[in-house]
Amino acid sequence: MPDVLIVTGGSRGIGAAVARQAARDGYRVVINFRRDQDAAARLAGEIGDTGGSALPLQADVRSEAEVARLFDTAAENFGLVTALVNSAGVTGRAGPFAEVGADTLRRVMDVNVLGTMLCCREAARRMAASRGGRGGAIVNLSSGAATLGSPGQYVWYAASKAAVDGLTLGLARELMPDGIRVNAVSPGIVDTDMVDASGSGALLRDTAAAAPIGRMARPDEIARAVLWLLSDHASYCAGANLRVAGGR
Repeated sequence: MPDVLIVTGGSRGIGAAVARQAARDGYRVVINFRRDQDAAARLAGEIGDTGGSALPLQADVRSEAEVARLFDTAAENFGLVTALVNSAGVTGRAGPFAEVGADTLRRVMDVNVLGTMLCCREAARRMAASRGGRGGAIVNLSSGAATLGSPGQYVWYAASKAAVDGLTLGLARELMPDGIRVNAVSPGIVDTDMVDASGSGALLRDTAAAAPIGRMARPDEIARAVLWLLSDHASYCAGANLRVAGGR
Protein backbone atom coordinates (compact mmCIF):
# COMPACT_ATOMS: atom_id res chain seq x y z
CA MET A 1 0.00 0.00 0.00
CA PRO A 2 1.42 3.45 -0.90
CA ASP A 3 2.44 5.74 1.91
CA VAL A 4 -0.02 8.48 2.80
CA LEU A 5 1.42 11.96 3.34
CA ILE A 6 -0.21 15.05 4.80
CA VAL A 7 1.44 18.33 3.79
CA THR A 8 0.23 21.27 5.86
CA GLY A 9 0.27 24.56 4.02
CA GLY A 10 0.40 22.43 0.91
CA SER A 11 -1.32 24.72 -1.57
CA ARG A 12 1.60 27.10 -2.13
CA GLY A 13 5.34 27.62 -1.91
CA ILE A 14 7.47 24.90 -0.38
CA GLY A 15 4.41 22.88 0.63
CA ALA A 16 3.16 22.71 -2.96
CA ALA A 17 6.61 21.69 -4.18
CA VAL A 18 6.70 18.93 -1.56
CA ALA A 19 3.26 17.71 -2.65
CA ARG A 20 4.32 17.55 -6.31
CA GLN A 21 7.55 15.71 -5.56
CA ALA A 22 5.86 13.33 -3.14
CA ALA A 23 3.23 12.40 -5.72
CA ARG A 24 5.99 11.69 -8.24
CA ASP A 25 7.62 9.47 -5.63
CA GLY A 26 4.41 7.44 -5.23
CA TYR A 27 2.83 8.94 -2.12
CA ARG A 28 -0.87 9.53 -1.80
CA VAL A 29 -0.82 13.20 -0.90
CA VAL A 30 -3.22 15.21 1.24
CA ILE A 31 -2.85 18.90 0.41
CA ASN A 32 -3.86 20.81 3.51
CA PHE A 33 -4.92 24.44 3.13
CA ARG A 34 -6.60 27.02 5.33
CA ARG A 35 -8.07 29.56 2.90
CA ASP A 36 -6.98 29.09 -0.71
CA GLN A 37 -9.24 26.26 -1.81
CA ASP A 38 -8.81 27.11 -5.49
CA ALA A 39 -5.02 26.79 -5.34
CA ALA A 40 -5.24 23.47 -3.50
CA ALA A 41 -7.79 22.14 -5.98
CA ARG A 42 -5.64 23.22 -8.95
CA LEU A 43 -2.61 21.49 -7.46
CA ALA A 44 -4.58 18.30 -6.79
CA GLY A 45 -5.82 18.39 -10.36
CA GLU A 46 -2.31 18.89 -11.68
CA ILE A 47 -1.08 15.90 -9.68
CA GLY A 48 -4.01 13.79 -10.84
CA ASP A 49 -3.36 14.71 -14.48
CA THR A 50 0.15 13.30 -14.20
CA GLY A 51 -1.02 10.01 -12.69
CA GLY A 52 -0.65 10.83 -8.99
CA SER A 53 -3.16 10.78 -6.14
CA ALA A 54 -3.90 13.97 -4.23
CA LEU A 55 -6.73 15.24 -2.07
CA PRO A 56 -7.18 18.89 -0.98
CA LEU A 57 -8.43 19.19 2.60
CA GLN A 58 -9.20 22.36 4.52
CA ALA A 59 -8.06 22.66 8.14
CA ASP A 60 -6.66 25.37 10.37
CA VAL A 61 -3.62 23.83 12.05
CA ARG A 62 -4.20 26.03 15.10
CA SER A 63 -7.37 24.07 15.93
CA GLU A 64 -7.23 20.71 17.71
CA ALA A 65 -10.59 19.68 16.30
CA GLU A 66 -9.69 20.62 12.73
CA VAL A 67 -6.34 18.84 12.91
CA ALA A 68 -8.05 15.68 14.14
CA ARG A 69 -10.59 15.96 11.33
CA LEU A 70 -7.78 16.42 8.82
CA PHE A 71 -6.18 13.13 9.86
CA ASP A 72 -9.55 11.34 10.05
CA THR A 73 -10.56 12.42 6.54
CA ALA A 74 -7.15 11.56 5.14
CA ALA A 75 -7.42 8.05 6.59
CA GLU A 76 -10.97 7.60 5.33
CA ASN A 77 -9.93 8.46 1.78
CA PHE A 78 -6.38 7.14 1.48
CA GLY A 79 -5.67 4.87 4.45
CA LEU A 80 -3.52 5.26 7.54
CA VAL A 81 -1.31 8.36 7.49
CA THR A 82 2.36 7.37 7.53
CA ALA A 83 4.07 10.67 6.75
CA LEU A 84 3.64 14.31 7.75
CA VAL A 85 5.32 17.48 6.52
CA ASN A 86 4.64 20.57 8.61
CA SER A 87 5.01 23.33 6.04
CA ALA A 88 2.30 25.76 7.18
CA GLY A 89 3.96 28.94 8.38
CA VAL A 90 3.73 32.72 8.47
CA THR A 91 6.19 35.56 9.12
CA GLY A 92 4.12 38.70 9.61
CA ARG A 93 5.31 42.02 8.22
CA ALA A 94 9.01 42.57 8.61
CA GLY A 95 10.32 45.33 10.85
CA PRO A 96 12.03 46.16 14.15
CA PHE A 97 11.00 44.04 17.10
CA ALA A 98 10.02 47.10 19.14
CA GLU A 99 7.31 47.91 16.61
CA VAL A 100 5.70 44.48 16.15
CA GLY A 101 2.12 44.12 17.38
CA ALA A 102 0.98 41.46 19.81
CA ASP A 103 -1.50 40.17 17.22
CA THR A 104 1.40 39.36 14.87
CA LEU A 105 3.34 37.66 17.66
CA ARG A 106 0.35 35.51 18.58
CA ARG A 107 -0.42 34.56 14.99
CA VAL A 108 3.16 33.59 14.18
CA MET A 109 3.51 31.51 17.33
CA ASP A 110 0.08 29.94 16.91
CA VAL A 111 0.68 28.86 13.31
CA ASN A 112 4.38 28.04 13.38
CA VAL A 113 4.69 26.52 16.84
CA LEU A 114 1.26 25.47 18.15
CA GLY A 115 0.14 24.30 14.71
CA THR A 116 3.27 22.19 14.26
CA MET A 117 2.85 20.75 17.75
CA LEU A 118 -0.80 19.83 17.23
CA CYS A 119 -0.07 18.12 13.92
CA CYS A 120 2.93 16.26 15.36
CA ARG A 121 0.83 15.14 18.33
CA GLU A 122 -1.93 13.83 16.08
CA ALA A 123 0.61 12.01 13.93
CA ALA A 124 2.24 10.48 17.01
CA ARG A 125 -1.10 9.18 18.25
CA ARG A 126 -1.83 7.50 14.93
CA MET A 127 1.60 6.35 13.76
CA ALA A 128 3.00 4.95 17.03
CA ALA A 129 3.51 1.19 16.96
CA SER A 130 2.44 0.97 20.62
CA ARG A 131 -0.93 2.45 19.60
CA GLY A 132 -1.47 0.12 16.66
CA GLY A 133 0.18 2.30 14.03
CA ARG A 134 2.68 1.38 11.33
CA GLY A 135 5.30 3.93 12.33
CA GLY A 136 6.16 6.72 9.97
CA ALA A 137 8.14 9.88 9.34
CA ILE A 138 7.66 13.55 10.18
CA VAL A 139 9.57 16.45 8.66
CA ASN A 140 9.16 19.91 10.17
CA LEU A 141 9.97 22.98 8.09
CA SER A 142 12.21 25.15 10.23
CA SER A 143 14.34 28.00 8.87
CA GLY A 144 17.92 29.18 8.68
CA ALA A 145 16.54 32.22 10.52
CA ALA A 146 16.42 30.15 13.70
CA THR A 147 20.20 30.39 14.04
CA LEU A 148 20.64 33.82 12.41
CA GLY A 149 18.01 35.65 14.47
CA SER A 150 16.79 37.87 11.59
CA PRO A 151 17.47 41.16 13.45
CA GLY A 152 15.53 44.11 12.09
CA GLN A 153 13.37 41.83 9.95
CA TYR A 154 11.35 39.29 11.95
CA VAL A 155 13.01 38.20 15.16
CA TRP A 156 9.70 36.67 16.24
CA TYR A 157 9.68 34.38 13.20
CA ALA A 158 13.24 33.27 13.95
CA ALA A 159 12.20 32.55 17.54
CA SER A 160 9.24 30.47 16.37
CA LYS A 161 11.50 28.37 14.17
CA ALA A 162 13.99 27.91 17.01
CA ALA A 163 11.07 26.42 18.94
CA VAL A 164 10.43 24.06 16.02
CA ASP A 165 14.09 22.97 16.20
CA GLY A 166 13.72 22.11 19.88
CA LEU A 167 10.45 20.29 19.25
CA THR A 168 12.03 18.26 16.45
CA LEU A 169 14.93 17.07 18.57
CA GLY A 170 12.80 16.19 21.58
CA LEU A 171 10.18 14.35 19.55
CA ALA A 172 12.82 12.44 17.60
CA ARG A 173 14.21 11.01 20.81
CA GLU A 174 10.77 10.32 22.28
CA LEU A 175 9.12 8.79 19.21
CA MET A 176 11.92 6.80 17.56
CA PRO A 177 11.33 3.76 19.80
CA ASP A 178 7.73 3.77 18.50
CA GLY A 179 8.86 3.64 14.88
CA ILE A 180 8.47 7.34 14.08
CA ARG A 181 11.38 9.31 12.67
CA VAL A 182 11.25 13.08 13.21
CA ASN A 183 13.59 15.45 11.39
CA ALA A 184 13.66 19.03 10.13
CA VAL A 185 14.74 21.01 7.10
CA SER A 186 15.99 24.57 7.56
CA PRO A 187 15.76 26.48 4.28
CA GLY A 188 17.46 29.75 3.57
CA ILE A 189 15.64 32.44 1.58
CA VAL A 190 13.26 30.72 -0.82
CA ASP A 191 11.61 32.28 -3.86
CA THR A 192 7.98 32.08 -2.74
CA ASP A 193 5.16 34.55 -2.20
CA MET A 194 6.13 34.69 1.48
CA VAL A 195 9.12 36.83 0.50
CA ASP A 196 6.94 39.63 -0.81
CA ALA A 197 4.26 39.13 1.86
CA SER A 198 6.87 39.95 4.50
CA GLY A 199 7.17 43.49 3.14
CA SER A 200 10.95 43.19 2.76
CA GLY A 201 11.21 41.40 -0.55
CA ALA A 202 13.93 43.66 -1.95
CA LEU A 203 16.06 43.30 1.17
CA LEU A 204 15.66 39.53 1.23
CA ARG A 205 16.62 39.28 -2.44
CA ASP A 206 19.73 41.35 -1.76
CA THR A 207 20.55 39.14 1.22
CA ALA A 208 20.16 36.02 -0.89
CA ALA A 209 22.37 37.51 -3.61
CA ALA A 210 25.10 38.06 -1.01
CA ALA A 211 25.01 34.42 0.13
CA PRO A 212 27.82 32.15 -1.10
CA ILE A 213 25.47 30.53 -3.62
CA GLY A 214 24.40 33.97 -4.86
CA ARG A 215 20.64 33.49 -5.19
CA MET A 216 17.41 32.44 -3.52
CA ALA A 217 16.45 28.78 -3.36
CA ARG A 218 13.77 27.32 -5.59
CA PRO A 219 10.93 25.55 -3.73
CA ASP A 220 11.73 22.27 -5.49
CA GLU A 221 15.27 22.35 -4.09
CA ILE A 222 13.83 22.36 -0.57
CA ALA A 223 11.25 19.73 -1.47
CA ARG A 224 13.93 17.26 -2.53
CA ALA A 225 15.59 17.56 0.88
CA VAL A 226 12.25 17.00 2.61
CA LEU A 227 11.47 13.91 0.51
CA TRP A 228 14.90 12.46 1.22
CA LEU A 229 14.27 12.71 4.96
CA LEU A 230 10.88 11.05 4.55
CA SER A 231 12.33 8.21 2.52
CA ASP A 232 14.03 4.97 3.52
CA HIS A 233 17.30 6.48 2.30
CA ALA A 234 17.25 8.45 5.57
CA SER A 235 16.32 5.44 7.70
CA TYR A 236 19.07 6.20 10.26
CA CYS A 237 18.21 9.90 10.54
CA ALA A 238 16.28 11.00 13.60
CA GLY A 239 16.57 14.45 15.16
CA ALA A 240 18.54 15.73 12.18
CA ASN A 241 18.15 19.29 10.95
CA LEU A 242 19.19 19.54 7.33
CA ARG A 243 20.23 23.11 6.51
CA VAL A 244 19.48 23.99 2.87
CA ALA A 245 20.51 27.63 2.93
CA GLY A 246 23.03 28.23 0.15
CA GLY A 247 25.96 28.57 2.58
CA ARG A 248 24.36 31.11 4.93
